[in-house]
Amino acid sequence: MTSRHGTAVSRDGSGALILGASGSGKSALALQLMALGADLVADDAVEMRLLADDVILACPDSIKGIVEARGVGILTVKSVDTARLAFVVNLDESAPSRLPEAQNTEILGQIFPLICGKGNLNLGAIVWCLLGGGQILPTQ
Repeated sequence: MTSRHGTAVSRDGSGALILGASGSGKSALALQLMALGADLVADDAVEMRLLADDVILACPDSIKGIVEARGVGILTVKSVDTARLAFVVNLDESAPSRLPEAQNTEILGQIFPLICGKGNLNLGAIVWCLLGGGQILPTQ
């Protein structure tokens, strides 16, 4: 098992790992997604373990069910124990173009789609659609 500074949310068991520097908007994006119906897995620290070919996201017990709401404080929220990682969102990087080539990242030896989300005003809607089973099509 390994741990990363980040946030994770889930929709019907499909998880997104949100990474970025402190203050980049990880918790804010999670709150937007939770308002749409996503469940919190973890905020601030995400535990990850490999199970067969799946990376499973979980939360340390000490912070389960809490999320930071900047300018308000710490909120208690409904959360789920685990989710299967589907893709990664990086809030420190912007997409290089309007229709970029697909990018990937490696987590625990497995390859996952990577979304560079810095400055993307539609990021919450994009992540919500992908968590619901949407896919990123190759650009031509």
